[in-house]
Amino acid sequence: MHQVYLGLGSNLGDRETTIQEAVKLIDERVGHVARRSSLIETEPWGFQSENKFLNAVILCETSLTPRQVLTATQKIERELGKRKAHATERRQTTKFKDRPIDIDILLYDDLKVDEPDLKIPHPLMHERDFVMQPLNEIRD
Repeated sequence: MHQVYLGLGSNLGDRETTIQEAVKLIDERVGHVARRSSLIETEPWGFQSENKFLNAVILCETSLTPRQVLTATQKIERELGKRKAHATERRQTTKFKDRPIDIDILLYDDLKVDEPDLKIPHPLMHERDFVMQPLNEIRD
């Protein structure tokens, strides 16, 4: 089994419920969620918004490859995003925007991946306290 750390964030709709639903779906589709950090509330990173984020990190034990994890988590994002879309969501032109759920692969064992759409370890995680604080809470 592989150990994958996933960062979760939500700043639209019922943020806590959306994160709980994401964790449940990850447990069902990606692998056993072995650890889960506390939720922390943070300001948006990389863009301006009135909506604060709830963030968490989970450790998932999986038999999936990194590419399969990416595909599964993107599908979960799409499913929860459509169901939880906020009526007043603004379209923003940057890649960082308000969202019902965001799931990032932070670490996958000690693997390094550098592909256009998949980078492990996550290249910006060390710049983000909302990732490092919950990651350090549950990491060995």
